[in-house]
Amino acid sequence: MVYVALLRGINVGGNNLINMKRLKVTFEKAGMLDVVTYINSGNIVFANRQGLSNTELAHVLEQAIAEDFGLQIRVVVRDWDEIRTVIEALPESWTNGDQAKSDVMFLWDEVNDASVLDKLPLKPGIGTLLYVPGAVLYSVGRDEVNKSGMNKLVGSTVYKYMTVRNVNTTRRIHMLMQEAGERESSGY
Repeated sequence: MVYVALLRGINVGGNNLINMKRLKVTFEKAGMLDVVTYINSGNIVFANRQGLSNTELAHVLEQAIAEDFGLQIRVVVRDWDEIRTVIEALPESWTNGDQAKSDVMFLWDEVNDASVLDKLPLKPGIGTLLYVPGAVLYSVGRDEVNKSGMNKLVGSTVYKYMTVRNVNTTRRIHMLMQEAGERESSGY
């Protein structure tokens, strides 16, 4: 099966520095197959045939990262079906560019429930939040980013239970997973 591992808080502001080529090797040593990294923010697409749950895979990867890099990095793992569900719920018109800021907040189990929307600091009438299992989708016009209240997210309690990717990155991860699935189907 094809998965993506999303690492929280690496290569940000000079902290938790992890080289992606070295990380690929770490994943392979941990038993992951067909490992592909995407940009430095910690997006790793891989296959695994061990029959482990997402939570078990995350634990294996967190341990491998701790051993190889000496860092305690939280990892959320999503399988192909879960990423496809996010992509299907993501409005095609949502972009991350000059006109809008649109993100996907991938959630850990501790907050993976529709009630998480009530814990986010979005001001009513500004922007849009949508819950799908495993994620919150967020979009706001660039002219309203500072008015939305979401700039207070980093200081909120719920923030430590998520990792955020913009919609462009999320769509690219989906494409990489699709390609990995095709390679897996053909036997690599």
